[in-house]
Amino acid sequence: MVNDTFIHESSYVDDGATIGRGTKVWHFCHVQSGATIGSNCSLGQNVNVGPNVKIGNGVRIQNNVSIYDGVELEDNVFCGPSCVFTNVATPRAHFPANGHYTHTLICQGASIGANATIVCGHTVGRSALVAAGAVVTHDVADFALVAGIPARQIGWVCECGTKLDSTLKCSCGRTYRYKNSAYPAAGLTKNEQ
Repeated sequence: MVNDTFIHESSYVDDGATIGRGTKVWHFCHVQSGATIGSNCSLGQNVNVGPNVKIGNGVRIQNNVSIYDGVELEDNVFCGPSCVFTNVATPRAHFPANGHYTHTLICQGASIGANATIVCGHTVGRSALVAAGAVVTHDVADFALVAGIPARQIGWVCECGTKLDSTLKCSCGRTYRYKNSAYPAAGLTKNEQ
C-alpha cells in the first residue's frame, strides 16, 4: 500500500509492501513484498528492502544499502552509504537458509557509518554511533561510539551525535548517567531535562 509517497519511476515496489506517508524512494530501489516502511523515510539510490523487513519512521538509508529479511530498523535510524547487513551467520550456497534468518535490531536513533558491516544476530543500541568502516561482531550499548575491525567502544555519544566528555555532558546541554554504575558497559541513559 502506498500513501502520499514519492517513488521514482526507476524503482519497484512489489505488491504487499507497505510504505508510510511522506516517504521518498529514489532511483533504482526495490521494496519487496511484505516489507513495511514507516512515514517520512528516505531510501537513496540503489536500496533494496527485503521481504518482511520492518523499518520505522524517519529512517534515512543512503545509497547502495540492502536491508535483508531478519533486519529491523527502529525510528530515526541512519544508514550510511554502502553499509552492510547480514542475515545468516554461516552462509552456504549449497545449504540455503530458506527463511531461517538471524534477527538484527538497530535501535531508535542509531547511526551506521559508511561501509560499516553489522554481522547478524546483534543489537545496536539506542542513539549508538558505529563509525565508518567498522565491523560490528557483538551488541553495541545505548549511546556507545564504536570503531574498528572488529568494532570496539571508544567513547559515548549524545543523541545529537556529539562525543561526550568524561563527565557525560554534551555541549548541547544534554547530560547522561550510567544505567548501572557497577557495570558501565551496560550503556547510558539520558537525564531528564
